[in-house]
Amino acid sequence: MASQLPSPSEVHLNPPASQWRYHASPSQTVVPSPVLAFHRRLPHYAQTPLHSLPSIAADLGLGHVLLKDESARFGLPAFKILGASWAIYRAVAEKIGLDVFSPIAAGLELGEIGALARERGVDLRIVTCTEGNWGRAMARMGRYLGVDVTVCVPSHMVEETREKIREEGAEVVVVEGGYDDAALASRRRADGGGALLVMDISWEGYEVVPKWVVEGYQTMLNESDEQVLAVTGGKPATHAVVPCGCGSIAQAVTQNFKSGLREQNGTPTAAVIAVELDTAACLKLSLEKGEVSSVTTGDSIMCGMNCGTLSTTAWPVLELGVDACIAISDLQSHQAVQELEELNIKAGPCGAATLAALKRACVTEKTRLGLDEKAVVVLYCTEGQREYITPS
Repeated sequence: MASQLPSPSEVHLNPPASQWRYHASPSQTVVPSPVLAFHRRLPHYAQTPLHSLPSIAADLGLGHVLLKDESARFGLPAFKILGASWAIYRAVAEKIGLDVFSPIAAGLELGEIGALARERGVDLRIVTCTEGNWGRAMARMGRYLGVDVTVCVPSHMVEETREKIREEGAEVVVVEGGYDDAALASRRRADGGGALLVMDISWEGYEVVPKWVVEGYQTMLNESDEQVLAVTGGKPATHAVVPCGCGSIAQAVTQNFKSGLREQNGTPTAAVIAVELDTAACLKLSLEKGEVSSVTTGDSIMCGMNCGTLSTTAWPVLELGVDACIAISDLQSHQAVQELEELNIKAGPCGAATLAALKRACVTEKTRLGLDEKAVVVLYCTEGQREYITPS
């Protein structure tokens, strides 16, 4: 049963996380180059920019504030296609018996994969659910691979967002309720009709595909790690601020910045600050209670973060590795959108949420989080500008 938030505090600190290190098991380890090589095969691949925000750094008393801008990844307005593309490619390949690391796979055009499935008599249909950007990314990849995609969406999703998913070639199914209801509908469709379920949230018995999603996000992190050093003259990030919906991108960021391998290679780890919508703060509640806990969500301008339940694969990493969790309101996010727009950065509410959280952290927990004049803070702006109803 979903719970309500037990604490009015906007910030939850997790001090033990500073000592925790992520050590991937051999089955979890993926050399970044195959993922990056795959992403380079997609149309419009290019590194997304890292913006330096010196005026904000000065206002907050920080060394550097840098923003990784995912507003135009592969021509889509969000980072989601990094995880969606790799996960759907792995899932489809496994379904048709294709080794993605083989020379044969490397030599296939993306559109040939769907054709290969048909040659082998495999009925390939994919089903998923979304608050918006994930579904659009899945639909785009389905079009590239030549496979059909069905996307279940919550009933509060605006028609404009539904139409953008349809324009990518997917079928859209509207489900009464919120994101969790759409997720359940997707699972039922896959179980009942034999479709291939590709989701970025995991639960008991469904964990392999979501791990592939997290692997796909490593391309963004490899880029930003290099870009930070170039901008700062060799200083690595000391803090990473990332949105947390169901937890996949936050998991990827936490694994990256708390990696034991990173430390062995001579790069210090960084503090990770997760950002949540105050009416969907399931990570914050889970950290406070010491166990996975769900919340009842409503409507929000931060659609991509409006998830009431964490991914089961994300929780063990976030529980141990996130240094702080900050819940922000729609109004705080909107104000951050406006502030970034004044700097000519076109962020959506989820993307700007990281700036809002950083400002809140500097007001309430600046000293305890080590946010001082030596800090190199990376904000992961996961979403580009879009229309929404201005909160009051």
